Amino acid sequence: MPVAKPPAFRLLLLLACLVAAPLLAGQPCKITVVDAENGWPVPLVELTTTSHVEFVTDNAGVVAFDLPEFMGRETWLTVASHGYEVPQDGFGYRGVRVTPTAGGDLTIKIERKQIAKRLGRLTGSGLFAEAQQLGEHRPWRESGVVGSDTAYAAEHRGRLHWIWGDTGLPGYPLGIFQTPGAVSELTPLTSFEPPIAVRYDYFRDQRGKVRNLVPIPGKGPTWTSAVVSLPDTRGEPHLVGTYAKIPEHLAANEMGLVEWNEAAEQFERVLTFWKKSDEQPKPPRLRPDGHVAIAADDTGREWAYFGGPPNIRCPATYEAWRNRETWEPVDNPCEFPAAGGGRVAVASADLAWSDFRQKWVMIVQQKFGDSVFGEVWYLEGDSPTGPWGPAVKIASHNNYTFYNIQIDRWFADRRSPVLLFEGTYTHTFTDNPHQTPRWDYNQVLYRLDLDDPSLAAARRD
Repeated sequence: MPVAKPPAFRLLLLLACLVAAPLLAGQPCKITVVDAENGWPVPLVELTTTSHVEFVTDNAGVVAFDLPEFMGRETWLTVASHGYEVPQDGFGYRGVRVTPTAGGDLTIKIERKQIAKRLGRLTGSGLFAEAQQLGEHRPWRESGVVGSDTAYAAEHRGRLHWIWGDTGLPGYPLGIFQTPGAVSELTPLTSFEPPIAVRYDYFRDQRGKVRNLVPIPGKGPTWTSAVVSLPDTRGEPHLVGTYAKIPEHLAANEMGLVEWNEAAEQFERVLTFWKKSDEQPKPPRLRPDGHVAIAADDTGREWAYFGGPPNIRCPATYEAWRNRETWEPVDNPCEFPAAGGGRVAVASADLAWSDFRQKWVMIVQQKFGDSVFGEVWYLEGDSPTGPWGPAVKIASHNNYTFYNIQIDRWFADRRSPVLLFEGTYTHTFTDNPHQTPRWDYNQVLYRLDLDDPSLAAARRD
């Protein structure tokens, strides 16, 4: 028979319920968006109420829905996500009806309509902001960076060295209008399924603030590209790159080469190969720029290829990089045939060797595609100079830009079918006035499975 509870116990239980009820009422409802095909959480999904309040899933694929006026009510949420969607109803709306409750847990399934799988955001603030409001991912700590433009990385002395362009900080939109950087482990991801996060160890000043790594005197910021580690004749590695001084909007007036000073932990000028003048109003076309790929020719000699697709190369040594006489032009097309017809003009690209495919693979950002600068394509080639194509579209960003793509070739084994690439996600260069909160002007990571049958049209077997 049931045991009677003493009056004091019943009183304590009543008091606990009275205290817990208002606390529970103030809790958000957890809403998780998952890929209907594999159940993975989907980052960067916008959920918008009929009163135009917007939530965006974080790297854990969740939002902390905290609107008291909708708790316990059937609620329509418009669902929008680049490359993913839910079915359209008879009025043309794409969304779902849910009934959020305080402390509740809901799941929305969304269909992936593109080949590449979005894994999450690499830079910026609040990577797990929504999940943390729900008591999850609490160990993650903020970097103090809110936005990062254009990533370059190079393996050097057992670590990955990273640099970015313009970087937003909490105290000012262009907190560092220069070249900040960081280091990370060579394989910073333990899984290639969301949720993901890379721990960057940023170079900071004495106050702990992320700092500029290329302090070259002169008017305007210093931008840096073509970062690569090259050995000298003794086998000693040198981390090097190309700098540009930008005194006016997107217009350089000086370019040259820089090298990493290990002791000072900054890049220093090696030489200047161009200064704007009446005689030379434009920089030379033959210059190291963009991302870098190392490839051996038929004789086994290694070359450093610059750009995407590569338009210049030099022997892959420190001495050759410093000697402009060794720089050679590379003949590569600027547009490629698309599978199914049409042509793909290149805005930016990066390439890497795939042991899995036994081919060179290239990820291309299309110039003037359906979303102006947000369409992404995959190609295969027999060498860094091709032949390439046809191209298969793997990702799309609706009226949004995804530029300066980098293949993160260090993250996964080259023998694996998994290929990871990132790019700068921004509304810049579009007529879209809406900037995705937390995500805009940051690096977003995608996964491409090279054994996906949808890539068959790109095969060069």
